[in-house]
Amino acid sequence: MDEEKFNRTIRKFLKEVGITGQHQIETAVREAIRAGHLRGDEKLAAKMTLQIGAVQLTHVVNGEIEL
Repeated sequence: MDEEKFNRTIRKFLKEVGITGQHQIETAVREAIRAGHLRGDEKLAAKMTLQIGAVQLTHVVNGEIEL
């Protein structure tokens, strides 16, 4: 295994997850506020699940997002 390539591609994947995930959250929250489903001062429970089937990995991160 090429450790450098392995680490580089993990970082690339996680960067994409972070950027696209943030965009999706911001879009969904703004739309929910516009639609009146959120006030804009809530704390939202969040959950992210990372799965890699080939190595039977499932990693769950729970957190909270404050508006």
